[in-house]
Amino acid sequence: MGKQLNIAIACGGTGGHIFPGLATGAVLMERGHDVTFWTAGKDIESDALKDWPGKIITIPSEGFQFGLSMRSLRTVGRLYKAYRLSLGPMREQAPQVVLAMGSYASFGPVKAAARLGIPYVLHEANLLPGRAVSLLSRKADTIAVSFDKTSYYLKHGNIVVTGMPLRPELQRASEQPKRVRRPGDPLRILVVGGSRGALVLNDVVPRAIAMAAEKGVALEVEHIAGLQDKAAVEALYAGLGSRARVHQFVRDMAAKYIETDLAISRSGAATCAEMAAFSVPALLVPYPHAVRDHQMGNARVLQDAGAADVVAQEDLTATWLRDYLVNVSEKPARLERMGIAMKKRAPGNAAGRLADLLEKVAG
Repeated sequence: MGKQLNIAIACGGTGGHIFPGLATGAVLMERGHDVTFWTAGKDIESDALKDWPGKIITIPSEGFQFGLSMRSLRTVGRLYKAYRLSLGPMREQAPQVVLAMGSYASFGPVKAAARLGIPYVLHEANLLPGRAVSLLSRKADTIAVSFDKTSYYLKHGNIVVTGMPLRPELQRASEQPKRVRRPGDPLRILVVGGSRGALVLNDVVPRAIAMAAEKGVALEVEHIAGLQDKAAVEALYAGLGSRARVHQFVRDMAAKYIETDLAISRSGAATCAEMAAFSVPALLVPYPHAVRDHQMGNARVLQDAGAADVVAQEDLTATWLRDYLVNVSEKPARLERMGIAMKKRAPGNAAGRLADLLEKVAG
Protein backbone atom coordinates (compact mmCIF):
# COMPACT_ATOMS: atom_id res chain seq x y z
CA MET A 1 0.00 0.00 0.00
CA GLY A 2 1.17 3.52 -0.79
CA LYS A 3 1.10 6.53 1.47
CA GLN A 4 -1.96 7.35 3.54
CA LEU A 5 -4.20 9.86 1.79
CA ASN A 6 -6.77 12.34 3.05
CA ILE A 7 -9.87 11.99 0.87
CA ALA A 8 -13.18 13.86 1.00
CA ILE A 9 -16.42 12.31 -0.28
CA ALA A 10 -19.41 14.58 -0.93
CA CYS A 11 -22.42 12.31 -1.17
CA GLY A 12 -25.39 13.83 0.63
CA GLY A 13 -29.01 14.24 -0.35
CA THR A 14 -30.46 10.83 -1.21
CA GLY A 15 -29.69 7.16 -0.66
CA GLY A 16 -28.75 6.79 -4.33
CA HIS A 17 -25.83 9.15 -3.70
CA ILE A 18 -24.99 8.23 -0.10
CA PHE A 19 -24.71 4.44 -0.33
CA PRO A 20 -22.32 4.35 -3.33
CA GLY A 21 -20.20 6.95 -1.52
CA LEU A 22 -20.23 4.82 1.61
CA ALA A 23 -19.20 1.74 -0.36
CA THR A 24 -16.25 3.60 -1.85
CA GLY A 25 -15.34 5.14 1.50
CA ALA A 26 -15.29 1.71 3.12
CA VAL A 27 -12.79 0.43 0.53
CA LEU A 28 -10.58 3.49 1.02
CA MET A 29 -10.59 3.10 4.81
CA GLU A 30 -9.68 -0.58 4.46
CA ARG A 31 -6.65 0.61 2.48
CA GLY A 32 -5.61 2.84 5.36
CA HIS A 33 -6.75 6.21 4.04
CA ASP A 34 -8.42 8.98 6.05
CA VAL A 35 -11.92 9.57 4.65
CA THR A 36 -14.22 12.47 5.53
CA PHE A 37 -17.86 12.57 4.43
CA TRP A 38 -19.48 15.85 3.42
CA THR A 39 -23.28 15.80 3.73
CA ALA A 40 -26.22 18.19 3.36
CA GLY A 41 -27.91 17.59 6.72
CA LYS A 42 -30.86 15.47 5.52
CA ASP A 43 -32.56 12.84 7.72
CA ILE A 44 -31.59 9.93 5.48
CA GLU A 45 -27.93 10.87 5.87
CA SER A 46 -27.90 10.48 9.65
CA ASP A 47 -29.51 7.03 9.35
CA ALA A 48 -27.14 5.88 6.63
CA LEU A 49 -23.99 7.23 8.28
CA LYS A 50 -24.73 6.36 11.90
CA ASP A 51 -22.11 3.59 11.91
CA TRP A 52 -19.50 5.49 9.90
CA PRO A 53 -16.29 5.55 12.01
CA GLY A 54 -14.68 8.54 10.30
CA LYS A 55 -15.27 12.29 10.24
CA ILE A 56 -18.48 13.87 8.92
CA ILE A 57 -18.88 17.51 7.89
CA THR A 58 -22.39 18.87 7.30
CA ILE A 59 -22.93 21.78 4.91
CA PRO A 60 -26.66 22.64 4.56
CA SER A 61 -27.65 22.82 0.89
CA GLU A 62 -30.65 22.73 -1.42
CA GLY A 63 -31.56 21.21 -4.76
CA PHE A 64 -31.13 23.01 -8.06
CA GLN A 65 -33.97 25.12 -9.43
CA PHE A 66 -34.17 26.53 -12.95
CA GLY A 67 -36.14 29.42 -14.33
CA LEU A 68 -36.61 32.90 -12.95
CA SER A 69 -38.53 32.80 -9.69
CA MET A 70 -38.10 33.72 -6.06
CA ARG A 71 -37.47 30.06 -5.24
CA SER A 72 -34.70 29.73 -7.82
CA LEU A 73 -33.10 32.95 -6.58
CA ARG A 74 -33.18 31.63 -3.00
CA THR A 75 -31.61 28.39 -4.19
CA VAL A 76 -28.76 30.24 -5.86
CA GLY A 77 -28.17 32.12 -2.63
CA ARG A 78 -28.14 28.93 -0.58
CA LEU A 79 -25.78 27.18 -2.95
CA TYR A 80 -23.40 30.13 -2.78
CA LYS A 81 -23.67 30.02 1.01
CA ALA A 82 -22.84 26.28 0.91
CA TYR A 83 -19.73 27.12 -1.09
CA ARG A 84 -18.67 29.80 1.40
CA LEU A 85 -19.32 27.50 4.37
CA SER A 86 -17.23 24.77 2.72
CA LEU A 87 -14.11 26.89 2.27
CA GLY A 88 -12.97 26.89 5.90
CA PRO A 89 -13.34 23.14 6.59
CA MET A 90 -11.87 22.33 3.18
CA ARG A 91 -8.75 24.36 4.03
CA GLU A 92 -8.48 22.71 7.45
CA GLN A 93 -9.01 19.15 6.16
CA ALA A 94 -6.78 19.72 3.11
CA PRO A 95 -7.77 16.55 1.20
CA GLN A 96 -5.59 15.39 -1.66
CA VAL A 97 -8.71 14.68 -3.73
CA VAL A 98 -12.48 15.14 -3.47
CA LEU A 99 -15.00 12.60 -4.75
CA ALA A 100 -18.48 13.97 -5.49
CA MET A 101 -21.31 11.51 -6.05
CA GLY A 102 -23.57 14.07 -7.73
CA SER A 103 -26.64 15.89 -6.30
CA TYR A 104 -26.85 19.42 -4.96
CA ALA A 105 -24.94 18.34 -1.83
CA SER A 106 -21.80 18.18 -3.98
CA PHE A 107 -21.89 21.80 -5.07
CA GLY A 108 -20.43 23.56 -2.03
CA PRO A 109 -17.55 21.15 -1.34
CA VAL A 110 -16.62 20.86 -5.03
CA LYS A 111 -16.62 24.60 -5.67
CA ALA A 112 -14.51 25.08 -2.52
CA ALA A 113 -12.07 22.40 -3.72
CA ALA A 114 -11.80 24.10 -7.11
CA ARG A 115 -11.14 27.45 -5.46
CA LEU A 116 -8.36 25.91 -3.35
CA GLY A 117 -6.77 24.01 -6.23
CA ILE A 118 -7.76 20.57 -4.92
CA PRO A 119 -8.50 18.05 -7.70
CA TYR A 120 -11.94 16.50 -7.73
CA VAL A 121 -13.55 13.46 -9.33
CA LEU A 122 -17.26 13.33 -10.20
CA HIS A 123 -19.28 10.11 -10.28
CA GLU A 124 -22.39 9.97 -12.47
CA ALA A 125 -24.65 7.07 -11.56
CA ASN A 126 -27.28 7.44 -14.29
CA LEU A 127 -27.04 7.16 -18.05
CA LEU A 128 -28.04 10.81 -18.47
CA PRO A 129 -25.91 13.21 -16.41
CA GLY A 130 -27.62 15.07 -13.59
CA ARG A 131 -27.56 18.81 -13.14
CA ALA A 132 -24.78 18.80 -10.56
CA VAL A 133 -22.39 16.72 -12.66
CA SER A 134 -23.16 18.73 -15.79
CA LEU A 135 -22.56 22.00 -13.94
CA LEU A 136 -19.37 20.90 -12.21
CA SER A 137 -17.83 18.79 -14.98
CA ARG A 138 -15.72 21.42 -16.75
CA LYS A 139 -12.97 21.62 -14.12
CA ALA A 140 -13.17 18.02 -12.90
CA ASP A 141 -9.98 15.98 -13.09
CA THR A 142 -11.94 12.86 -14.05
CA ILE A 143 -15.58 11.85 -14.44
CA ALA A 144 -16.39 8.29 -13.39
CA VAL A 145 -19.57 6.80 -14.88
CA SER A 146 -21.76 3.75 -14.38
CA PHE A 147 -22.85 3.47 -18.04
CA ASP A 148 -20.33 3.60 -20.88
CA LYS A 149 -22.79 5.53 -23.09
CA THR A 150 -22.84 8.39 -20.59
CA SER A 151 -19.74 9.66 -22.40
CA TYR A 152 -22.03 10.68 -25.28
CA TYR A 153 -23.73 13.23 -23.03
CA LEU A 154 -20.67 14.79 -21.39
CA LYS A 155 -17.98 16.93 -22.97
CA HIS A 156 -14.88 15.96 -21.02
CA GLY A 157 -11.51 14.55 -21.99
CA ASN A 158 -11.16 12.07 -19.12
CA ILE A 159 -14.20 9.83 -18.59
CA VAL A 160 -13.68 6.44 -16.92
CA VAL A 161 -16.25 3.64 -16.63
CA THR A 162 -16.14 2.34 -13.05
CA GLY A 163 -19.69 1.08 -12.64
CA MET A 164 -22.00 1.77 -9.70
CA PRO A 165 -20.45 1.02 -6.27
CA LEU A 166 -22.54 -1.35 -4.16
CA ARG A 167 -22.59 -1.65 -0.40
CA PRO A 168 -20.03 -4.26 0.69
CA GLU A 169 -22.66 -6.59 2.16
CA LEU A 170 -24.59 -6.57 -1.13
CA GLN A 171 -21.45 -7.10 -3.18
CA ARG A 172 -20.50 -10.13 -1.07
CA ALA A 173 -24.03 -11.58 -1.06
CA SER A 174 -24.34 -11.26 -4.84
CA GLU A 175 -21.66 -13.95 -5.17
CA GLN A 176 -23.95 -16.53 -3.52
CA PRO A 177 -25.95 -18.90 -5.75
CA LYS A 178 -29.42 -17.66 -6.61
CA ARG A 179 -32.55 -19.71 -5.97
CA VAL A 180 -33.55 -21.75 -9.02
CA ARG A 181 -37.24 -21.86 -9.88
CA ARG A 182 -38.34 -25.45 -10.42
CA PRO A 183 -41.33 -26.59 -12.51
CA GLY A 184 -44.49 -26.03 -10.51
CA ASP A 185 -42.97 -23.41 -8.23
CA PRO A 186 -44.87 -20.13 -7.91
CA LEU A 187 -43.41 -17.09 -9.63
CA ARG A 188 -41.78 -14.99 -6.92
CA ILE A 189 -42.34 -11.28 -7.48
CA LEU A 190 -40.49 -8.44 -5.75
CA VAL A 191 -42.10 -4.99 -6.02
CA VAL A 192 -39.63 -2.15 -5.44
CA GLY A 193 -40.73 1.47 -5.54
CA GLY A 194 -37.74 3.03 -3.81
CA SER A 195 -37.38 4.10 -0.16
CA ARG A 196 -40.51 6.27 -0.38
CA GLY A 197 -42.51 3.76 -2.39
CA ALA A 198 -44.23 4.37 -5.71
CA LEU A 199 -47.94 5.19 -5.65
CA VAL A 200 -48.62 3.72 -9.07
CA LEU A 201 -46.99 0.38 -8.16
CA ASN A 202 -48.79 0.35 -4.82
CA ASP A 203 -52.11 0.74 -6.62
CA VAL A 204 -51.74 -1.20 -9.88
CA VAL A 205 -49.66 -4.21 -8.81
CA PRO A 206 -52.05 -5.61 -6.14
CA ARG A 207 -54.95 -5.40 -8.62
CA ALA A 208 -52.93 -7.11 -11.34
CA ILE A 209 -51.78 -9.84 -8.94
CA ALA A 210 -55.40 -10.63 -8.04
CA MET A 211 -56.42 -10.70 -11.72
CA ALA A 212 -53.47 -12.96 -12.64
CA ALA A 213 -54.39 -15.34 -9.82
CA GLU A 214 -57.90 -15.59 -11.29
CA LYS A 215 -56.22 -16.76 -14.50
CA GLY A 216 -54.51 -19.54 -12.57
CA VAL A 217 -51.05 -17.98 -12.20
CA ALA A 218 -49.31 -19.06 -8.97
CA LEU A 219 -47.51 -16.08 -7.45
CA GLU A 220 -45.66 -15.19 -4.27
CA VAL A 221 -45.29 -11.46 -3.69
CA GLU A 222 -42.90 -9.36 -1.62
CA HIS A 223 -43.99 -5.73 -1.88
CA ILE A 224 -41.91 -2.82 -0.56
CA ALA A 225 -44.56 -0.13 -0.23
CA GLY A 226 -42.56 2.71 1.32
CA LEU A 227 -42.78 4.45 4.64
CA GLN A 228 -46.26 5.94 4.24
CA ASP A 229 -48.30 3.32 2.41
CA LYS A 230 -47.74 -0.08 4.07
CA ALA A 231 -51.14 -0.32 5.79
CA ALA A 232 -53.05 0.85 2.72
CA VAL A 233 -51.28 -1.64 0.44
CA GLU A 234 -51.84 -4.49 2.90
CA ALA A 235 -55.52 -3.58 3.03
CA LEU A 236 -55.73 -3.51 -0.77
CA TYR A 237 -54.21 -6.99 -1.12
CA ALA A 238 -56.52 -8.34 1.60
CA GLY A 239 -59.58 -6.73 0.05
CA LEU A 240 -58.75 -8.35 -3.28
CA GLY A 241 -58.29 -11.74 -1.64
CA SER A 242 -54.56 -11.88 -2.42
CA ARG A 243 -51.69 -12.81 -0.16
CA ALA A 244 -48.54 -10.73 -0.12
CA ARG A 245 -45.82 -9.79 2.35
CA VAL A 246 -45.82 -6.01 2.49
CA HIS A 247 -42.90 -4.04 3.93
CA GLN A 248 -42.24 -0.38 4.68
CA PHE A 249 -38.54 -0.81 4.15
CA VAL A 250 -36.18 -3.78 3.82
CA ARG A 251 -32.64 -3.62 5.16
CA ASP A 252 -31.55 -7.05 3.97
CA MET A 253 -32.25 -6.61 0.27
CA ALA A 254 -29.79 -9.36 -0.59
CA ALA A 255 -32.10 -12.00 0.87
CA LYS A 256 -34.99 -10.68 -1.22
CA TYR A 257 -33.00 -10.50 -4.46
CA ILE A 258 -31.70 -14.07 -4.08
CA GLU A 259 -35.27 -15.39 -3.82
CA THR A 260 -36.76 -13.27 -6.63
CA ASP A 261 -37.77 -14.54 -10.07
CA LEU A 262 -38.96 -11.16 -11.35
CA ALA A 263 -38.78 -7.61 -10.00
CA ILE A 264 -41.35 -4.93 -10.78
CA SER A 265 -39.45 -1.77 -10.09
CA ARG A 266 -38.50 1.82 -10.68
CA SER A 267 -35.18 2.23 -12.51
CA GLY A 268 -32.94 4.36 -10.34
CA ALA A 269 -29.25 3.71 -10.92
CA ALA A 270 -28.66 2.01 -7.58
CA THR A 271 -31.64 -0.32 -7.96
CA CYS A 272 -30.59 -1.25 -11.51
CA ALA A 273 -27.04 -2.02 -10.33
CA GLU A 274 -28.29 -4.17 -7.44
CA MET A 275 -30.65 -6.16 -9.66
CA ALA A 276 -27.84 -6.70 -12.14
CA ALA A 277 -25.52 -7.96 -9.41
CA PHE A 278 -28.14 -10.51 -8.30
CA SER A 279 -29.22 -11.55 -11.83
CA VAL A 280 -32.80 -10.40 -11.22
CA PRO A 281 -34.82 -9.91 -14.42
CA ALA A 282 -37.14 -6.94 -14.20
CA LEU A 283 -40.15 -5.14 -15.48
CA LEU A 284 -39.10 -1.50 -15.13
CA VAL A 285 -41.55 1.36 -14.68
CA PRO A 286 -39.39 4.50 -14.80
CA TYR A 287 -40.40 7.44 -12.63
CA PRO A 288 -41.72 9.88 -15.27
CA HIS A 289 -40.83 13.07 -13.38
CA ALA A 290 -37.16 12.26 -12.79
CA VAL A 291 -34.77 15.04 -13.82
CA ARG A 292 -33.99 14.74 -17.54
CA ASP A 293 -36.07 11.53 -17.54
CA HIS A 294 -32.91 9.73 -16.45
CA GLN A 295 -34.79 6.67 -15.14
CA MET A 296 -36.10 5.95 -18.64
CA GLY A 297 -32.54 6.21 -19.93
CA ASN A 298 -31.33 3.67 -17.36
CA ALA A 299 -34.23 1.35 -18.18
CA ARG A 300 -33.62 1.46 -21.93
CA VAL A 301 -29.99 0.37 -21.45
CA LEU A 302 -31.17 -2.77 -19.62
CA GLN A 303 -33.93 -3.35 -22.14
CA ASP A 304 -31.48 -3.11 -25.05
CA ALA A 305 -29.27 -5.67 -23.27
CA GLY A 306 -32.19 -8.11 -23.04
CA ALA A 307 -32.15 -7.91 -19.23
CA ALA A 308 -35.43 -6.10 -18.60
CA ASP A 309 -38.77 -5.14 -20.04
CA VAL A 310 -39.90 -1.52 -19.84
CA VAL A 311 -43.35 0.05 -19.62
CA ALA A 312 -44.06 3.76 -19.31
CA GLN A 313 -46.03 4.65 -16.19
CA GLU A 314 -48.88 6.07 -18.29
CA ASP A 315 -49.25 2.69 -20.01
CA LEU A 316 -49.19 0.60 -16.84
CA THR A 317 -52.69 -0.67 -16.09
CA ALA A 318 -53.85 -3.63 -14.04
CA THR A 319 -55.10 -5.39 -17.18
CA TRP A 320 -51.82 -4.85 -19.03
CA LEU A 321 -49.80 -6.10 -16.05
CA ARG A 322 -52.07 -9.12 -15.60
CA ASP A 323 -51.44 -10.15 -19.20
CA TYR A 324 -47.71 -9.57 -18.78
CA LEU A 325 -47.57 -11.77 -15.66
CA VAL A 326 -49.54 -14.52 -17.37
CA ASN A 327 -47.13 -14.38 -20.29
CA VAL A 328 -43.87 -14.46 -18.32
CA SER A 329 -45.14 -17.17 -15.96
CA GLU A 330 -45.51 -19.44 -18.98
CA LYS A 331 -41.99 -18.68 -20.28
CA PRO A 332 -39.44 -19.53 -17.58
CA ALA A 333 -36.69 -19.87 -20.19
CA ARG A 334 -37.16 -16.23 -21.18
CA LEU A 335 -36.81 -15.08 -17.56
CA GLU A 336 -33.68 -17.20 -17.27
CA ARG A 337 -32.18 -15.51 -20.35
CA MET A 338 -33.06 -12.10 -18.93
CA GLY A 339 -31.33 -13.01 -15.67
CA ILE A 340 -28.16 -14.03 -17.52
CA ALA A 341 -28.24 -10.78 -19.50
CA MET A 342 -28.77 -8.82 -16.28
CA LYS A 343 -25.70 -10.43 -14.68
CA LYS A 344 -23.59 -9.25 -17.62
CA ARG A 345 -24.54 -5.70 -16.60
CA ALA A 346 -23.33 -6.27 -13.02
CA PRO A 347 -20.97 -3.54 -11.76
CA GLY A 348 -18.42 -5.97 -10.31
CA ASN A 349 -16.00 -4.34 -7.91
CA ALA A 350 -17.01 -0.78 -8.82
CA ALA A 351 -16.12 0.58 -5.39
CA GLY A 352 -12.60 -0.81 -5.76
CA ARG A 353 -12.20 0.67 -9.23
CA LEU A 354 -13.39 4.07 -8.01
CA ALA A 355 -11.00 3.87 -5.05
CA ASP A 356 -8.16 3.03 -7.48
CA LEU A 357 -9.05 6.10 -9.52
CA LEU A 358 -9.00 8.39 -6.48
CA GLU A 359 -5.59 7.07 -5.42
CA LYS A 360 -4.30 7.72 -8.93
CA VAL A 361 -5.63 11.29 -9.02
CA ALA A 362 -4.35 12.06 -5.53
CA GLY A 363 -0.96 10.57 -6.32
